[in-house]
Amino acid sequence: MSELSNTQALLQTNLPFPKRQGKVRDVYDLGDRLLMISTDRISAFDWVMPNGIPDKGRILTQLSLFWFNILGIDHHVLTDELPPEVAALDPNQTLVGRSIITKKAKVVPFECVIRGYLEGSGWRDYQNTGSVCGIPLPANLQQCAALPEPLFTPATKAETGHDENVSFEVMRQSLGNDVATELKERSLDVYRRGNAFAKERGILVADTKLEWGWFENRLILIDEVLTPDSSRFWPANQWKPGGPQASFDKQFLREFLDRSSWDKNSPPPELPSDIVEQTRMRYLEALEQITGKSLVIPNNPRG
Repeated sequence: MSELSNTQALLQTNLPFPKRQGKVRDVYDLGDRLLMISTDRISAFDWVMPNGIPDKGRILTQLSLFWFNILGIDHHVLTDELPPEVAALDPNQTLVGRSIITKKAKVVPFECVIRGYLEGSGWRDYQNTGSVCGIPLPANLQQCAALPEPLFTPATKAETGHDENVSFEVMRQSLGNDVATELKERSLDVYRRGNAFAKERGILVADTKLEWGWFENRLILIDEVLTPDSSRFWPANQWKPGGPQASFDKQFLREFLDRSSWDKNSPPPELPSDIVEQTRMRYLEALEQITGKSLVIPNNPRG
């Protein structure tokens, strides 16, 4: 078990720079660059849990950096080393391993969702309509079946609450045909290559969501990429269509919350320590299987 307590794992950062806080990331404006910090907060059903998953931010950061490095695609990362003005404010190495310095991109206002398998909201949509986000599919597909081809199903971005699935036509009307088509083609390429790489290491990427931004008049990949927070990761040797799958992502947490007495409309209860640890171990396993490396934790971290 990590030396961090669940309370420490929430990581509240307070640096003297303009700040924007998302559900699990804190982003600081350093002028010509951004400091993006992945905390150990975890969200489910549009709520941030009252206690976090120790080391989660470092796992997501290390895995994203791995993908950014091997995919060979233009992205926003400048470095994972803290600049002197930030390092001086972090004597306990709270931010080390969970922070990246990035380019300042203008965020595309759509999530680029790619589905290779039929699960989640796509499965529910298919049961009701025989389609996923308006894209017709063959009849009689099973839950978690591999789709004939990966589907690109964009969603609107929400600062709070849940993103909303939209059709490609909605994206095209908003962004124009050329930009929408480029986002579709490049997102599908990232998914196909990432899934092929992960599959060689025993993991199926069932689906994922990507974010893009404009930087110097070109689209670059931003935020995180192919992590257990943004993707469904299934052990390839256990995959069997027809029902839910074992996973290396936060589906384990969602299923625990589904079984609990929480109504999902009021603040969630604190997560039991065994659920915290089992979630952490799933994230770690995804990192280790995909990268072939263990989590790097700085000496004597305090956050």
